[in-house]
Amino acid sequence: MKVKVEGEKIIKAVQKLDGIEIVLENTNDAKEAINLILRKTDLLKRDEYSKLKEVKVTSFQEYKTSAVDYKMIFLLEFLFEEDVSLDTKVAVIKEVQEFFRKI
Repeated sequence: MKVKVEGEKIIKAVQKLDGIEIVLENTNDAKEAINLILRKTDLLKRDEYSKLKEVKVTSFQEYKTSAVDYKMIFLLEFLFEEDVSLDTKVAVIKEVQEFFRKI
């Protein structure tokens, strides 16, 4: 399952949690930031997250009105162990999305 998160939301989350303003130039930067966010918010300590193997990060640019006006969007793909129920997957993803909505 994949969700999309604007780069600005990731930057704001890191700034809020750690007090530093980061720059996201690529997917490696975003992956590092996502791992930091998950660790700092204690989301990974919950039981549902024990079955989460990895969060894969890819990116694309979303153009609103022109080639000049765009946002960097990161796709977060949640990779779980094979025996994880769909309800657990949805609960984890929903919680991460809710965190980014509040930022």
